[in-house]
Amino acid sequence: MSAFLDEAVSPESAMDDEPRWLDADERRLWLRLVGLTTLLPGALEVQLKRDAGLSLFEYHVLAMLSEADGHARLMSDLAFWSNSSLSRLSHVVKRLESQGWVRREACLEDGRATNAVLTAKGAAHLEQHAPAHVDEVRRIVFDGLSPDEVRTAGEVLGKIFERVDPARLRQTES
Repeated sequence: MSAFLDEAVSPESAMDDEPRWLDADERRLWLRLVGLTTLLPGALEVQLKRDAGLSLFEYHVLAMLSEADGHARLMSDLAFWSNSSLSRLSHVVKRLESQGWVRREACLEDGRATNAVLTAKGAAHLEQHAPAHVDEVRRIVFDGLSPDEVRTAGEVLGKIFERVDPARLRQTES
């Protein structure tokens, strides 16, 4: 028997102190979700590293800056939008700065805060490599799905996201 699967789960056993083991369909979904969250970033990163010299996380940071007003975000805001800790983000921004793609500057509204700003060179790099990245995302994720499946997958993942981080889900959907 798997550590997650119990073929004999019954409503009565759910009332006991026994763990609520996953049924076969839940286990299959769980293993696929874990596999996907583990393998998808690497699959997308291969193309980005080869073509743009960027990790998936670095690309995402540049993309989140490109979508911001004035191509600038507070570092704390950028950490939120890139699903990162400030510490990890700071290391990545330092690397992006060394490439001339990002610069840091003091926030005018709060002198204690720092903005990350996408430079013209960074915007050009992103613009040059975004089409190939989107093609790869389409090839790996969307080309095998119908529009109804995309909608359903978004709804299902949204329900899981809601349980993991409800505030983040609401913020990212506004």
